[in-house]
Amino acid sequence: MSLQASEFEYAGFWSRVWASLIDGVLLAILTIPLVLAVYGSSYWESERLIQGPADFLISYVLPAILIMLFWTKRSTTPGKMAIGATIVDARTGAKPSTGQFVIRYLGYFVSMIGLLIGYLWVGFDARKQGWHDKMAGTVVIRRKAGATEPVRFEEAGA
Repeated sequence: MSLQASEFEYAGFWSRVWASLIDGVLLAILTIPLVLAVYGSSYWESERLIQGPADFLISYVLPAILIMLFWTKRSTTPGKMAIGATIVDARTGAKPSTGQFVIRYLGYFVSMIGLLIGYLWVGFDARKQGWHDKMAGTVVIRRKAGATEPVRFEEAGA
């Protein structure tokens, strides 16, 4: 797919917050019934971060797998689909590699450091990149809807 950069804009901070909230709610709808089926209502009473192996698999591994599947198949998540956004390679505008998606996902944990500063960075960065995007060499774009910073890609082979 060849992207015409002039047709797109960087997805901004608030639209990405909404996309994340949508994804979070969808993941909760999936995972909460599963952990309750395994651990019962006592799940909410424990002070432990991880209740056991099933909790780890349901709460951490399953979301990672689902997000990676969406990213590798569609370069987006349901939340990003709702705002019309997609993840692309920051240099070329092409679909990121699986390696870039893995780095981007691991970068989420880095972005959480220091009161989520890596996520908040999206609001201040000219290309609307969080730390996870910078680490992976990705940007989140959507069809142009206003007068924001135009998308820039280097020419292939340059």
